[in-house]
Amino acid sequence: MKNKIYRTFDEAVADIPNGSVFMSPGFGGVGIPRNILAAVNRQGAKGLTGISNNAGTVDAKVDVGTLIAAGQVKKMCCAFTATPHPSQVTAFVRMYNNGEVDAELIPQGTLAERIRAAGAGIGAFYTPASVGTELAEGKEHREIDGKVYVLEYPLHADYAFIRAWKADTFGNLQFRLTQRNFNPIMAMAARVTIVEVENDIVPMGELDPDQIHVPGVYVDRLVRIPPDGIWD
Repeated sequence: MKNKIYRTFDEAVADIPNGSVFMSPGFGGVGIPRNILAAVNRQGAKGLTGISNNAGTVDAKVDVGTLIAAGQVKKMCCAFTATPHPSQVTAFVRMYNNGEVDAELIPQGTLAERIRAAGAGIGAFYTPASVGTELAEGKEHREIDGKVYVLEYPLHADYAFIRAWKADTFGNLQFRLTQRNFNPIMAMAARVTIVEVENDIVPMGELDPDQIHVPGVYVDRLVRIPPDGIWD
């Protein structure tokens, strides 16, 4: 069996090239893979396209905004491009207004379904979200049972950055709290899935098979978060 366990986060992200597309959950709390993002920041890959729920926050914690502020990201695909408070200006907002980064705004449900469709092998789907708005301009429309829908396509990524509560050596994952939002579907939608794990990585068979949230077949690299890791 292929060894999926890496000693350090720097080793796990060392081969990420410029121009890659990555996914990273953005719901805050325990769901953000802050250690992986910090390693990508140190590694220095540029021209990245990010897929996330949001484009970072104004606090000092590491998130996708850290890569944006460092000039490593050329485009963000996300559901929220601004903070809830106009007085809070993120690195993304400042850089977008200056023409330094591009953005694709996607309704949150559509974002989740486009990611899920990529992992499930679905070629496209119709949704009523965004009909009649600027977000639907130029897209195929279809009337189904008297209701108008917009055609949307899957969102694939080269890399998915994931945070899990528990894992075994094969890569079977268990999540908790906000980790259950975007982490499971993102783990299945990328060519290479890199996971930071909160607890010790146990031998295969020790996790309850009825409590596996992502099968290990979707996981490529595992790193146990060390005591000096970036915790929430």
